[in-house]
Amino acid sequence: MPVIEPVIRPPSESKSFLLQITTGCSSDTCTFCGAYKGKPFAIKERQEIYSDIERASNAFAYTRRVFLMDGDALVMNNNRLLPILKKLQTSFPRLARISSYANGYNITKRDHNELCELYNNKLSLIYIGLESGSQQILDNCKKRTSVKEMKDAVIKAGCADIKSSVMVLLGLGGKKNSAEHIEKTIVALNEMQPRYLSFLSLMLIPKTELYKTAASGEFKELNSKELLMETRDIIKGLELNKTIFRCNHASNYFPIEGRFPQDKEKLIKLIEKAVSGNMFLKPDFLRGL
Repeated sequence: MPVIEPVIRPPSESKSFLLQITTGCSSDTCTFCGAYKGKPFAIKERQEIYSDIERASNAFAYTRRVFLMDGDALVMNNNRLLPILKKLQTSFPRLARISSYANGYNITKRDHNELCELYNNKLSLIYIGLESGSQQILDNCKKRTSVKEMKDAVIKAGCADIKSSVMVLLGLGGKKNSAEHIEKTIVALNEMQPRYLSFLSLMLIPKTELYKTAASGEFKELNSKELLMETRDIIKGLELNKTIFRCNHASNYFPIEGRFPQDKEKLIKLIEKAVSGNMFLKPDFLRGL
């Protein structure tokens, strides 16, 4: 069956086979997100999923990576998910990695053995949208999973050798709660110690609740310099032992990347140059989600 649009995937999954096993997101309440509006959440029938796998295996037999869509594929329990993972392995002999977005509670609800089953069937990377380490900011944004659930999820997944890619949304606290956003995000990330870390920048999406709140004047968006300062101040507080960092999403004004801890000071210096106006910033018309 054709993929139900729109298709949302991490930039690093650009060369992966995108397998849609759910549509939409089961927790589509976030005030800043317009990704799945008008796309009701549903779990696809197994035979439809198998047919999609078989067609892809005939066309792309040497596929090495698979990304499970949509925003909430791991809402499926292991009884339903494991047969799909096994089907992928038999269909793609060179398969090396399966990955998926994950809500915190979809990991914490599983016990260690269940997570090990996923890893043993090649699901070895999850993408978690922390957005902010401040529970107050997440509550304001109506995000259903909590900071604690997401911290616990990353740690619990790591105990089963499943790596986590954690996403932070710069500017989510607006001008009023920027300091809170910085302080609490540093705390959460240092506890998580994610293998991968990505910074995205808030972009107000028309028709979303946060867009309307900003239009009313209740939420004041950060400008490019303030977003850079948030980036710098979070990085300054990070004590990460082995993390690959990227801030090169299309939404960001100033693309940078590196590794923690070795590149921390270099990243700070680059951002300082950008804040002072000595580096080129991406114009607004080139930014996107």
